[in-house]
Amino acid sequence: MKRLLVIMMLLTGIIAPFTGAVDDRPLVVTSIAPLAAIVQDAFGDSVEVVYLIPPGADPHEYQLTASQIELLRGASVIVTTGGHLPVEKKIAELKEEGTITGEALFIDDYKREGFRYLPEHWYGGKDNPHGVWLDPTNALAIARATEKVLEKTDPANAEKYLAGYRDFEARVRAITEAYLAIVDGNLTAVIQMPPDQYALEWLGIKAIASIKPEEEVPAIGVDELVPTAAKADVVVYAVDSPDQLKDAARELAAKSGKPSAEIRVFWKDEPYTKVLTENSAAVVKALGGKPPEKIPTQRSDVTQYVVISLVVGLVLGTALGVILKK
Repeated sequence: MKRLLVIMMLLTGIIAPFTGAVDDRPLVVTSIAPLAAIVQDAFGDSVEVVYLIPPGADPHEYQLTASQIELLRGASVIVTTGGHLPVEKKIAELKEEGTITGEALFIDDYKREGFRYLPEHWYGGKDNPHGVWLDPTNALAIARATEKVLEKTDPANAEKYLAGYRDFEARVRAITEAYLAIVDGNLTAVIQMPPDQYALEWLGIKAIASIKPEEEVPAIGVDELVPTAAKADVVVYAVDSPDQLKDAARELAAKSGKPSAEIRVFWKDEPYTKVLTENSAAVVKALGGKPPEKIPTQRSDVTQYVVISLVVGLVLGTALGVILKK
């Protein structure tokens, strides 16, 4: 019955597909597409993944439809960004009242696996709940929490889920080690919006100001931010953000004489490790460095992956280590 419901929803466009086949694998429903990318990259064909909020919709405004609530009733696992989005708050209510019986993952589940919020240095130091998946530490925490509940709901395939997580973890750590070997750290950035922070600070690049400080706060004028940007090392913005804000970031980079890096915050149908690599490469290039070469992003032989990534990263880090130093 659950699979029939999913097929009907896919055909009518009510939910957004991440994979093609519909079968008896555990159904994992995520609130947004990047979380689906993490789950799919980690567990591959062992799970079926769909996401709720369509690409292009404002996740802070989107509300669950009746059909999506029915979909959630049939989910084995539900993965949220932590619980701050309206859709996720509704999922928590449905779980509390018993409408949803599957395992629903929220911030406390992730914190047990090493998840961390970053403080908004430009906005009173409050926890930043936006874009948390861009930090590889958080992506691993989300994947690990998902793996544990998959084992709980489907113990017969526990070894498969654990193997998938370990492969994903090895690939993510190989990528991060390769880039950390290049970036010296102690750098600063002006970002376009709060989510961009999570693509930077694991690299040691502190976000000291944001053109749009928070969801409910108006954007700061470019001219007002020029003195701050002039003291920073890079201006970072998201390609998937509104054109007006992208234009403001580019103008800020031009007026301050600083390089700019274009990253992705929201995406669909691409592996998490691919986007992690691309975002990191964009930042490194903007800072004048050369990204590591031949770092695979697909599920592959873990040993070969780790060796290639670390060797290339460390060699380039030795050769280019002084490039990104202040």
